Amino acid sequence: MTAKKKPAPKKVAKKEEAGVVDIKIPRSNKTPQTVRGFRDILPVDQVYWDYIRKVAPEIANAYSYDYIDLPILEEASLFVRSVGEETEVVNKEMFVFMDKGGDVVSLRPEATASIARAYINHGMLNLPQPVKLWYMGPMFRYERPQSGRYRQFYQFGCEVLGEKSPVLDAQLMIMAYSFCKDLGIDVVLQVNSLGTPADRKEYVKKLTSYLKSQMKYLDEQAQETFARNPLRLLDSKDEKVQAVLEDAPQILDHLSDESRKHLMSVLEYLDELSIPYELNSKLVRGLDYYTQTVFEIWGANDDRKGQLALGGGGRYDNLIKELGGRETPAAGFALGLERIVLKLKEKEQPLPPLFKPQVLVAQLGDAPRRKAMALFEELRKEGINVIEAFSKSNLKQQLDIANKRGVRYTLILGAAELHDGVVLARDMEGGMQETIPFKKVAKEIKKRFTEEYLLAHPKKK
Repeated sequence: MTAKKKPAPKKVAKKEEAGVVDIKIPRSNKTPQTVRGFRDILPVDQVYWDYIRKVAPEIANAYSYDYIDLPILEEASLFVRSVGEETEVVNKEMFVFMDKGGDVVSLRPEATASIARAYINHGMLNLPQPVKLWYMGPMFRYERPQSGRYRQFYQFGCEVLGEKSPVLDAQLMIMAYSFCKDLGIDVVLQVNSLGTPADRKEYVKKLTSYLKSQMKYLDEQAQETFARNPLRLLDSKDEKVQAVLEDAPQILDHLSDESRKHLMSVLEYLDELSIPYELNSKLVRGLDYYTQTVFEIWGANDDRKGQLALGGGGRYDNLIKELGGRETPAAGFALGLERIVLKLKEKEQPLPPLFKPQVLVAQLGDAPRRKAMALFEELRKEGINVIEAFSKSNLKQQLDIANKRGVRYTLILGAAELHDGVVLARDMEGGMQETIPFKKVAKEIKKRFTEEYLLAHPKKK
């Protein structure tokens, strides 16, 4: 009897060997919509974002932080090693996929891990320490969208690496606090210490022992959280869990002398500057890399149960070493900008635009329009806040735009002015008009916005 031949193994396409499956993108005739959890930030909201973009670098530059741009896409393992394998971020929220080369990558869920990687990759250990870096940009987490929380969200953050002094912990808290105050938002700090890894290990033993005695009062979800990481129960929003924790051991009572001294030094700096804070022994943050001081920023009148923190941070002295670098103390914070914008909107006070137009260049006819466009560029290069309406041909429409934008002068160029080599300057406050030679327009307009001229020609009320 002849043995049956085994079927030859199927040839596997190179892409399949790499674990990549070609996806056929379906064609749809429906009107395209944004993906759930993603959104457009429309021009009507940009006044808030403009203020944030203005204040953030002012704070960072004042404290000698340098700006860094980080990649949006990183190796997924970076966040598993740094943020923690058992955290919600890694377990449930990362956008992870395999690229066409077979690498497992992730959209960044936060920036601290990327900062640590950049510090190692670029040999920043050899720079004068500490290295101070700030960033602003989008992060990505797959979580349930709600007010102030999106799957693509923006953060402003500062990180300082290479120095262990508690003054830097305090400085980061002051920076985050001052950023909000400079925007007109009243906030308060929540502060805690997680101690050293040894402190935390001993505390977790005591907390675990206590929680085991209370297990019958915890529901299935809380018990699952306990099994993964007992510390994560401390900041649970569940009222039943919080009731169980009323008599739980407090981490502040189990700090080593070193950790207690570090925390007290941080608080003394805050006291000296009269920065309002609350000690919160249940504050643990959601990421595994934190050591010693941790903090969050809350709206001064926010209900901690129903609201989201505006941001937070802390010290992460072991992260650089964990990622393959040398032992390097570090600390940082990040603030959620969508939540900051919500706070700005709550104030119900319209914010003045950062760009205040001074002059509008108006024109009548094709030839005057060409000359007006050249004049516009000249004024812009001279630093004059000039605007235009070159698509309009009707003078009244252009003057309406000038009034709406609140310009002080409209420069009018028609066929007669073009022939005479002049521009008609109309004072939009009083309606007075005068002609100015082409060659003197920039000089004359700049003069009209000097302090001396404005004092001599005040606006009419």
